[in-house]
Amino acid sequence: MPNYDKNDILANPLNKDRLTGYSGKIARIDLTSGEVSFLDTYKYVPKYVGGRIIINRIFFDEVAPGTGAFDEGNKFIYMNGPTTGTGIPAGGRSAAAAVGAAVDPEQFTWGNIGGYFATELKYAGYDGFIVQGKADHPVYICIDDDKIEILPADDMWGLKVHDTQAALVEKHGSDFKSMVIGPAGEKLVRIATITTSSDSVFGKGGFGAVWGSKNLKAIVVHGTGMVMPSDIEKLGYLRLNMNNPSMRPSPVLHLDKLGVPGSEFDVKYDRGNVACSPGCNQRCNALLMDAPGAFGQNGNHIEKCVSASTYTWTTDIPAPVGQFWPTEKNYCAPCKLLGRDFPVPDFTDPDFEAQATLIKPDTYNLWSADYERGSIINDICNEMGIDKWEIDVWLLTWLAMCSKEHLFDGMDLGTGMEPDVENTEFIKTFLMNMCTREGYFGNLFAEGMSRAIKEMGYEKYSETIYHGRFSNELGGQRIDVPVSLHGGWGQSVHWQGRGYEGSVEKPTWLAANINRMMSTRDVNTVEHFHSKYEYHAEAMADPYHSPHLIEAIINVQNNAEIKDSVMSCEWQSPHPWWPEMEAEMFKAATGYPMTPAELFDAAYRSKLLFRAILIKNHGRTRRKEVEEVWRVMSIPDSWNDTADWQQFNEMVDLCYEARGWDLETGWPYRETYEKYGLKDVADEMEKLGLLPEKPEKRWNDYGEPPFVLFSENRKKEA
Repeated sequence: MPNYDKNDILANPLNKDRLTGYSGKIARIDLTSGEVSFLDTYKYVPKYVGGRIIINRIFFDEVAPGTGAFDEGNKFIYMNGPTTGTGIPAGGRSAAAAVGAAVDPEQFTWGNIGGYFATELKYAGYDGFIVQGKADHPVYICIDDDKIEILPADDMWGLKVHDTQAALVEKHGSDFKSMVIGPAGEKLVRIATITTSSDSVFGKGGFGAVWGSKNLKAIVVHGTGMVMPSDIEKLGYLRLNMNNPSMRPSPVLHLDKLGVPGSEFDVKYDRGNVACSPGCNQRCNALLMDAPGAFGQNGNHIEKCVSASTYTWTTDIPAPVGQFWPTEKNYCAPCKLLGRDFPVPDFTDPDFEAQATLIKPDTYNLWSADYERGSIINDICNEMGIDKWEIDVWLLTWLAMCSKEHLFDGMDLGTGMEPDVENTEFIKTFLMNMCTREGYFGNLFAEGMSRAIKEMGYEKYSETIYHGRFSNELGGQRIDVPVSLHGGWGQSVHWQGRGYEGSVEKPTWLAANINRMMSTRDVNTVEHFHSKYEYHAEAMADPYHSPHLIEAIINVQNNAEIKDSVMSCEWQSPHPWWPEMEAEMFKAATGYPMTPAELFDAAYRSKLLFRAILIKNHGRTRRKEVEEVWRVMSIPDSWNDTADWQQFNEMVDLCYEARGWDLETGWPYRETYEKYGLKDVADEMEKLGLLPEKPEKRWNDYGEPPFVLFSENRKKEA
């Protein structure tokens, strides 16, 4: 391993001989002018690490306030990471960001993706690219080593996702890896996705619609280069130890039944022990199903926890306490509970019994189990290119609850059929109308659930009480829930204490709502809450003021930035009892001896850049974000409990204080920016009047909680 001197690297950041793991170039591709230029990666690293941290820096510098998702000035910024292509597990993942079409209101947002594209891009000599401008006709981008072309895509416009992928293979050969959009992206459906190999997607943010607005159908890449890690011996160590033993690197032991309560049918599966990206030692795609397709074909598609809800929603997903509050002897990542390949529990753990306590899931009875119907719904999402989470967790549940409460009496929602989630033809017609913007309702729901419901009438179609939810924690007691499972920022619920994956304890759902509040999308894909079980009792006793709960929230948020920058994933990272793992990954890839503390500082830097973008470009304030998630927390959880407005705001105070943000506005102080090397950002924010002065006293005037229609409806009914 080269013996790099850290001070020398920092003093000469543009010296390309100093760091391995990077290709050294970021391509700028202007679809308006057709010009291609390049940024030097070493302008940003190691300070900004890679992936999402570099993206945040570029976006802050280049995208003007007021830019909308479909504006020509919006930029789609994509980055791989320093571990990409090195063989370090999970290093093949990548990140992207833009002003998101799916976010309500439109704001800067982000996503991550697996697949082989990121590694191939690194082999071609690029650490990422920026797509800007707008083509005047359908195009795709072809990257072949140092040759980048913008080519016509008229013959592919209108093709479904897999047909587009096949057409690109026919044009360029299987050595080229692709990311593509489907017909939904072309039609600017706000929840449109970008898909790469193994049906891995940028699912959140509506990036498929952003590409569609730029007339960009696909990007293909081929590279003949290679990426050498700095430390081969360390690479071998990481491959043997990451995932072991809590997530063993052996092939997945597939389920013979779908991993959802109430399932009574066999899952037809192929041998799907595949990783989502090259070089990974984890085979986490647990359900590669032999499934009936929506368009006459029959084939395999990969599904995970969200898709499972489509097959049956008799009850919510159950969650043991230890899923979020692990001990060192019994630790596994949340999603592993869908499979059976986690290790046999260590019964010598003194906390085993308490940690293994299963929280009883709520019963919803939204639809009966139907494998074929579920497969067809998920296949439409795959082929048309739309976000399964919004369809499975929000649209379908909304249709079911509204139907049961007779809100659609006399309506057909543009399908010519009575709204019925048990009717495969109704669902298929409704989804296809949405993906093609056919008719009034198709066009309306192409705008996303949040916007569609507001247009139809928020009080009726969001806040009407659904009477079919029953708490098994309270012996089957009925606990009301609104018909719309909106979790904030135009996104559906996720581990927020109500709705899908909502049967969790109060400290856990408070943390999940704090994480959602500070972002612009569903963050629980990479910010699943984790805290050591030793702090569980403290958090349960006073969840609003637990110091270790606040610390865990900050750790979860920062670890998400690290995962999307060094490049890892929720199945690998973080490991609570191996906090040096990501720093070891970074050093093995680059040779740069970054400490865990320095990597954590880089995550703080990233979060500050993200915060500055939200404030500068989108007018983010404390009041806006607290109110955004308050609606969820005013709905009773599985124990018929809701949040307390005063105490929740005190919890927000503690989180803001821990981050060095002003309590009244939610804006970072100058000293906070400068502590993490962002003086220039502080200077710009000061010029814009967005830099608060640090007060001598705490701010504690929280005002009244926002008016919530659902709460009023419950009072009236009672």
